[in-house]
Amino acid sequence: MMSGAVSAGHPATARAAATILNEGGNAFDAVLAGMAAACVCEPVLCSLGGGGFLMAKPESGEPRILDFFVQTPLRHPDARTRDFFPALCDFGAIQQEFHIGMASMATPGLARGMFEVNKLLGRMPLGQILEPAIILAKEGVPLHRLQAYIFQVVGPIYMETEASRAIFESKVNPGNLVGEGDLVANPQFADFLDALVHEGDDLFYRGEIAARVAEDCRAQGGTLTRNDFEAFKLEHRRPLSLAYADAQIYTNPPPSTGGLLIAFALSILRDLGAQDVAFGSSTHLTALVQAMALTNEAKIESRLHEAPAEEAAAVLLSEEMIDAYRRRIAPYPRSYRGTTHISVVDSNGNAASLTLSNGEGCGYIVPNTGMMMNNMLGEEDINPHGFHNWPPNTRMSSMMAPSLIVEPTGRVTALGSGGSNRIRTAILQVLINILNFNMPVEDAVSSPRIHYEPDLLNVEPGFLEPTVNCLSKHFGDIKQWDELNLFFGGVHAVRSDVRRGGVDGVGDPRRGGVSIVTA
Repeated sequence: MMSGAVSAGHPATARAAATILNEGGNAFDAVLAGMAAACVCEPVLCSLGGGGFLMAKPESGEPRILDFFVQTPLRHPDARTRDFFPALCDFGAIQQEFHIGMASMATPGLARGMFEVNKLLGRMPLGQILEPAIILAKEGVPLHRLQAYIFQVVGPIYMETEASRAIFESKVNPGNLVGEGDLVANPQFADFLDALVHEGDDLFYRGEIAARVAEDCRAQGGTLTRNDFEAFKLEHRRPLSLAYADAQIYTNPPPSTGGLLIAFALSILRDLGAQDVAFGSSTHLTALVQAMALTNEAKIESRLHEAPAEEAAAVLLSEEMIDAYRRRIAPYPRSYRGTTHISVVDSNGNAASLTLSNGEGCGYIVPNTGMMMNNMLGEEDINPHGFHNWPPNTRMSSMMAPSLIVEPTGRVTALGSGGSNRIRTAILQVLINILNFNMPVEDAVSSPRIHYEPDLLNVEPGFLEPTVNCLSKHFGDIKQWDELNLFFGGVHAVRSDVRRGGVDGVGDPRRGGVSIVTA
């Protein structure tokens, strides 16, 4: 038995990871078990047809990033035959258009990541790791409220094809998507996981899966070929590292942008900890909103989506740019998308922070697998040059930012978030809550948040009304939310203190978060 802590976005995800810790697996075994379970119980957010990033800190080693996010295809689709069309998703207050179809799929990396992480960092056989997910897929999982809401948002995608309806149409209310409390089972996915255990990742990248997807793309107007699958490689990256408030922060480096923008915001906020500032005060919130506003500006000025990622990073984090933006703060009083996250630490000092995404899903279920493929080529946010203008055979960028805090005492916190472009502001605020305001990790996650986009400041309840009113004088329109909301991300965090002993964790209530500590 291995003691540890797990935080995730669904009870079954967390239980699967905790089961593996209880059976003697380490944090990396457990995070893979959680990932596979999330494909069953968080199917809109996680699929082996998508991709992700793992921030890994082995017990005796430096943190590193394993990048198995999606890759653009080797060639562009034929404009005359491509299967690529809009699906209108309803978020209640707003509607948003996503693009799906066979030509919206990028080369998936999650399956390759699963095998490589198991080989490089795990201590337990993959068959044992995947057993909780296989049982969940066979027996089914009651759909809880958050997942039911997400299904309603993306309903047109999951009712688009007969194969998808076979899995996600309600048995209680035929003709409609599954709803809260409905049992969601996926026996084909259970069999697929079992086949992967016995045949290895060649089944996915060189065998039947690659062949079937390539054939369906050729026949139905898609882009992926067998060569795309065979060429996919996991990338090992050195994390972006930043000293802040007597701790070292490690986060996701380029070509992804989320960690880079978090590092920029922290760099211009570095003096915040030197002042006697209270959480929720005018000083705190004004500085925070300014940092968010300037980060948006700097993102444009550094041409983050135009120049090569490493060049843009050098510009964005240069002392000249940071100092220029920090000086701009001085005159002021110092006063929903398809992503999920799993954090695990164990008593040996291993830490795993894993962020995953399938976009919204493209509607296509790979035959006989129960697995929906991603629609990353139909995600406007990560296709800044426009649809079908992506550079071929290139790792796609993302806002996902699995992160670590390593303190001088040896205490390690693993955290990350879902939430599209709110990922970076959610993680930023939790980092500040921990390091500047010395909050326990539970309070750091559950405290109210803000999010600033050009000309609109979103504010969760919990801040003093006079302070919020004061902000409106400087930052334009304010939208005050009635309750904590998944719009503001979902930071799932765990903490380990090997020297003193003890682990703890918290799942973000905004996204159905659950935390389990194993004995």
